Amino acid sequence: MEVGKKSAHIPSVTLETKIPWLARAPRGRRWLVGVSGGADSVALLHLLLEAGFRDLVVCHLDHRLRGRDSTLDAEFVLRLCGKLGVPCESERADVRKRMAETGESMETAARNARHEFFARCAARHRCRRILLAHHADDQAETVLWNLLRGSHGLKGMRDEQQFTVGRVRLQVVRPLLGVRRHELVGWLQERRHRWREDASNREPVAIRNRLRNEVMPLLAEISGRDPVAAFARGAEDTVAREELENELLQQADLLDPQGRLHLPALRKLSPNMQRAALCKFLRDQGIPEIDRVLLKRSLGLLETANPAVVNLPGGRRLRRREGRIWIGD
Repeated sequence: MEVGKKSAHIPSVTLETKIPWLARAPRGRRWLVGVSGGADSVALLHLLLEAGFRDLVVCHLDHRLRGRDSTLDAEFVLRLCGKLGVPCESERADVRKRMAETGESMETAARNARHEFFARCAARHRCRRILLAHHADDQAETVLWNLLRGSHGLKGMRDEQQFTVGRVRLQVVRPLLGVRRHELVGWLQERRHRWREDASNREPVAIRNRLRNEVMPLLAEISGRDPVAAFARGAEDTVAREELENELLQQADLLDPQGRLHLPALRKLSPNMQRAALCKFLRDQGIPEIDRVLLKRSLGLLETANPAVVNLPGGRRLRRREGRIWIGD
């Protein structure tokens, strides 16, 4: 559904001051921009253009999960890009077919399809930098979901991170993590911009929808305060801890010239640092959904009496041989 109020006066929302990345980012560089057609990504695109970014390439993937609405989203993004004079890469992915072939969950299959699409766009346009429109409310949902899964404690999304897809190393930037969704919507309304509304976001089917529409309001009611801000602080604390862990892991010199984990060096670390090292290694290799169970199985590779192979999401495998641990097919 395409929305965007044109008549109601909305008080000005000064977003630029809440997005420090806009002030420091080089405008002369090329940037890929993930645009779904929703309020968040449409706002990001307009913000970039208003800030003077001109060498942009919009990337839109139709996941074919919402029938005609998915097609309308793609058509909306193409029209918007034509109106704004921004080149657009648009593809379709059969996520349900991928789920059947790989056994991935819908969330994982959709994310992997997006990442592979972004990697193709990066190769075509010789640009490995991609901007995504995740905001503060998305961050809170991510932290809560990770906490419930027992995978990363209060870990959220990083404002900047790198991961590998095939042979492409993508640099992902999320400039809007400090902005609330209602601020983005207000900013669009004030400027009379239009966007697409995903009606499925209100359906109590997907776990994230229930966290957004049921759990977050209940937490606000119980605590009498904004849970989004609390989860954001928790995510920031986790980033600080991870940065310290990464410094210590660099000093430990765990990787050989081929990028494999050196098992004797890994065994010298404390159990907590072994866990951190394996988690970082898996994450850097683009492994999604690193939960507590997967980490426990992976840590089992440190003992030679255990099997030398651990199955990973997406059909990949973590292997141990001759004092090394690496990821293969």
